Amino acid sequence: MKKLLNTVYVTTEGASLRKDGENLVVEVEGSERARVPLHMLASVVVFGAIYLSPALMGACAAGGITLVLLDRAGRFQARVEGPVSGNVLLRRAQYRLSETPDEIVRSFIIGKIANQRAVLMRGQRDHGEDLSLDASNELGIVIDRLARLMRRVEMGDDGIDTLRGFEGEAASHYFSVFDHLIRTPDTDLRWRGRSRRPPLDPLNALLSFVYTLLTHDCRSAAEATGLDPAVGFLHRDRPGRPSLALDLMEELRPVLADRLALSLINRRQLRSSDFIARDGGAVMLTDDARKTVLTAWQERKKDDRTHPFLDEKAPLGLVPYLQAQMLARHLRGDLDAYPPWFWK
Repeated sequence: MKKLLNTVYVTTEGASLRKDGENLVVEVEGSERARVPLHMLASVVVFGAIYLSPALMGACAAGGITLVLLDRAGRFQARVEGPVSGNVLLRRAQYRLSETPDEIVRSFIIGKIANQRAVLMRGQRDHGEDLSLDASNELGIVIDRLARLMRRVEMGDDGIDTLRGFEGEAASHYFSVFDHLIRTPDTDLRWRGRSRRPPLDPLNALLSFVYTLLTHDCRSAAEATGLDPAVGFLHRDRPGRPSLALDLMEELRPVLADRLALSLINRRQLRSSDFIARDGGAVMLTDDARKTVLTAWQERKKDDRTHPFLDEKAPLGLVPYLQAQMLARHLRGDLDAYPPWFWK
């Protein structure tokens, strides 16, 4: 099993990263703030204007450590990595099946709907006493609708476009009751519907930020397994888009990202004052709030869960890698179908 290596996140603008021996050193205003052995790193993610020394970039490329550059709002800018090491036969199989992806897409969507439903059921169980009768009924109706939709996806023989339609329908139902899962009295943190590019309210800014972190981990998982992260099944190919990484994150998004965002808000770890609005209406996290989210994200990935297919416990941070491996085994013909990951 892949070792769960560390990701270093640097959020302080003006910081500098350099190589000292076999260590990564982070300095702010000439003062050393962190020192991490390179052999313990899988990736380095920096936000905004951060200096990276050429020696460090070379060492990361040689050691298979990915450098990811994001802007201050967490939007992807660039990725620096060493030579691509992929299994050409595996990638050829991936390209072939991407032309007829119906069954793989069906598995992705079943996993996503099942986990959306599990998140709603957990919220109903945890907060049932505090929910109004109308809110409880609305949650129950959507939970039933998602169950019926999941059975239709599982038992049908629909084509790719119809399956994508089911995925969109499930998302619409799920987010229609998302506000019932929020327990904070802060009215600025209520759910008003999905907005992106740019996010227009604090909760959407938080979700977009965590989705960026999950996309990075799924892309790294695809590459570590030898898959091409640009060629997906559910998501259509588009220049510059990591379609396979977006595919892998769909079934994980409700559990790893949505529940983390809800926990941070419901536990009052984030408040409306932790967000700022920029010109044009875009909303983003403050620097301190980003650090809070990143710390929670790293802790969340340490939680153990039993993998439903392998029947083994593994940290949540390894789930993207395990699912990429399951997909690779299916593409090679070792598994009859791609097994989704179900949260229990």
